[in-house]
Amino acid sequence: MLIILAFIIFFHLAAAILLYVATIHNAWWVVSTSGREVIYSDLWYSCNSTCYPVENSHTAVAAYLQAVQATMILSAILCTVSLLVFILQLFRIKQGERFIFTAIIQLLASLCVMIAASIYTAENKSFHVTSLQQGSYGSSYVLAWVSFPMTLISGLMYLVLRKRK
Repeated sequence: MLIILAFIIFFHLAAAILLYVATIHNAWWVVSTSGREVIYSDLWYSCNSTCYPVENSHTAVAAYLQAVQATMILSAILCTVSLLVFILQLFRIKQGERFIFTAIIQLLASLCVMIAASIYTAENKSFHVTSLQQGSYGSSYVLAWVSFPMTLISGLMYLVLRKRK
């Protein structure tokens, strides 16, 4: 049982780390220019030799990007809260009960990251100025999509898991 708990905690921590890296790292969109210069764009900044904030206005495009920002932050927070609730429930719930509350929070984190990555996928071309539209998805975007099934599987594991002695 101890090995299963260690695996679940490790899997949950891996999903949380992926969420934090995907949210913070500046490689959601990568553009290679004709020179050796590479331009990175994330949810907050576009960087080549210098970084400048992405447009923050009252347009529909800015609203989509702010929705992606908010749901990625919310998913990272929910994933962390879920881990803390799991550790608390590990010591507080009775033997034989399930970790339902932990599972619900983790499944909400999974839903948030899916929403964020889906919005970014659907509205990606409108986020960037014309000169940056010929790029490709970066590593942070891929990490966001990888963290989605990891948080989903983690949430489902909590639904199945019962407290044993």
